[in-house]
Formats: sequence, C-alpha cells, structure tokens
Amino acid sequence: MSNSKTALLVMDVQNGIVPHIGDNLEEALATYQKAIHSARKHDIPVIYVRVGFSEGYPEISPNNKGFSQISKYGGMTVNDDATQIHEAVKPEGNEPVVTKYRVSAFAGSNLEVILRSQQIDTIVLSGIATSGVVLSTLREAADKDFKIKVLTDACFDGDPEVHKVLIEKVFPKQADTLTVNDWTSTLD
Repeated sequence: MSNSKTALLVMDVQNGIVPHIGDNLEEALATYQKAIHSARKHDIPVIYVRVGFSEGYPEISPNNKGFSQISKYGGMTVNDDATQIHEAVKPEGNEPVVTKYRVSAFAGSNLEVILRSQQIDTIVLSGIATSGVVLSTLREAADKDFKIKVLTDACFDGDPEVHKVLIEKVFPKQADTLTVNDWTSTLD
C-alpha cells in the first residue's frame, strides 16, 4: 500500500493542553507515540499543529469569545512553554510544527501550503480536543476535498459524551474513523 500521499496530523498535543486529557495521561500519550512511530516507520509525514499567539495578541479579536480570555490573562504566546509540543511526542528532524491562530489547524497557518506542496491528499487526524481542533479541522479539510481518517483513540475531549457523539455519529459522515491499532495494521 502506498502512503506517499498521506500525512499524520498531531494537533494541540502541547504542554498547556495535554493536562486536559485527565487521569490516563501516560496511556493517552502512548497512543500518540504509537501512531507517530508507525507513521515514521512507513515514511508518512508527521505534521505537528499547535495554537499560539504573538506577543501583544494582535491575532485575538475581542469578539472571539474563547480566545479573548487568553489576551486578558496572558500566556499562550509562541515562545511560552504552554505552546511547545509535549516532550513525549516531540518532532524529529524536519517534521514541521505549524502554528495556528484559531481552532482549525488551517486557520491562519501554513498547513494547507505544506500539504499541497507535498501532494498530500489524505490526512489522519489526532488531537486534543475532539470538539475543538479535531472537529474544526475535519470540517475544513472536508471542504478542501481532503480524504480524512480520524484516530478515535488519539482524540480526547473534556466531555466524554460529546467525544462519543462526534466519533460515532458526526465524523463518519465526512471521514473514516478507526483506532490507532486498526490504522497501523493497514500500513503493514
């Protein structure tokens, strides 16, 4: 099976967001590590996505209900520890780290340029949170005509019920949903 047109996106697995996974942190990070290891083993590009802002928060509108709180309380700038990719899943070599300024991985970032320049037509999504970056990126990627796979056990949300509804009812309308083990077994 040729994987030359597939990329794995590891989204918002950064220091300031990873603690929101909850009690099963080590197990969750191991799931990401397995997906990343398998992608690298099969020469599938791994692209990291993080949210971060410039000093002074020029990207944040006071109209943005979610992000406007960040500009009031500080933190989450591109140089803050909170916006750095978590050590357990850190990039290697030339793996890109894309900085986004909104919820979707495409919003204000160079992600689409990277995907198109590498002729990637299939993206495999993983990230925190299912109802945030994963949902928004899936919707935008579908509108951009990418083929999409969602790694169900490498997506986490603070609300387990919302996660379940998205994974079981919403995502299958625009993506293939499968576990990391199921995905990696298709690569061999």
